[in-house]
Amino acid sequence: MSLSIGIVGLPNVGKSTLFNALTRKSVLVANYPFATIDPSVGVVAVPDERIFKLAEFSKSAKTIPAAVEFVDIAGLVKGASAGEGLGNKFLTNIRETDAIAEVVRIFDDENIIHVSNKVEPLSDIETINLELILADLQTVTKRLSSLGSEIKKGTKTAIIENGAAEKIKVALEAGQLSSTVSLDEKEIVEINKLCLITMKPILYILNKKAGGKNLDELKDERWEKLLKFFKESKSQYVIVDAGIEQELKDLEGKDKTEMREGLGIKDDGVNDLIKAGYNLLGLITYFTTGEDETRAWTIKKGWTAPEAGTAIHGDFKEKFVRAEIIEWDKLLASGSYGSAREKGLVRTEGKDYVVKDGDVIEFKI
Repeated sequence: MSLSIGIVGLPNVGKSTLFNALTRKSVLVANYPFATIDPSVGVVAVPDERIFKLAEFSKSAKTIPAAVEFVDIAGLVKGASAGEGLGNKFLTNIRETDAIAEVVRIFDDENIIHVSNKVEPLSDIETINLELILADLQTVTKRLSSLGSEIKKGTKTAIIENGAAEKIKVALEAGQLSSTVSLDEKEIVEINKLCLITMKPILYILNKKAGGKNLDELKDERWEKLLKFFKESKSQYVIVDAGIEQELKDLEGKDKTEMREGLGIKDDGVNDLIKAGYNLLGLITYFTTGEDETRAWTIKKGWTAPEAGTAIHGDFKEKFVRAEIIEWDKLLASGSYGSAREKGLVRTEGKDYVVKDGDVIEFKI
């Protein structure tokens, strides 16, 4: 399953720096707008200690973690929805992703240019979201104008889509994201055909700077306003120091831990971000493990066993007979598959079983 998260934000907020830290892949970084013109794509391993414990348990020759794709997208400016800056290219690139990670600067530094000449995180968010809303409003308005003939013919799907589009138009005109509109299952199916940007889930990435004037540490009015927005909109956010994470990107294990501790940083911002992005997409992980390979498989939360099998091969859904399942930690605690079977911990499940995060599965087809 290939799902992607688009990293967006105003120019000079740390998008490309963060991308470098995420992917260990060098992209152009400069202290001026539009340093990134073409989107760079990086496939990032999802941090998960379970897979390494299972690989050690099975003495696997290979270990393959779950992954999520991040796309570094050119900086957005006010007026992007009308084609300002790299607006049209920006909107096309972000429309192709499955979720949005909005990078917002939360530190003062007169040596780093801010496109608005002031650091006001909530204002930055409002600028970005307004451009996305205006772009979607154009899409919805255009679609509504073309649905008339289909509605006259009595096309059921057109009638459903028209009703959903009208609801969304009202929300967009009020400055609200499409995702805030309540739609039923049939309406969601039809409206998803429009690929609206503001229907995508959003994760806010708050970029701070080590030793800088960070708003979360100062706890000034700008920080309080930002927290109020997150609470009222029920938004998800993570705090990351993109500059430090880029410095640490080539270090591993003990060296990385010691450097992080030396800098006085407790949390692993990049790992937190990757995990948050994975959860934002509504994804969970199940495992297969053996001497040849231990692998983490990515599926959507709520998938049944036959659906989960398609992550391995498309034929598994049709050929599915049953699945043998055990929770990863119970397998490790048992010491071996044989012991787990003797204890009755390995279950046989059928087509209706909903796979849970952390299941170890052997499919029978």
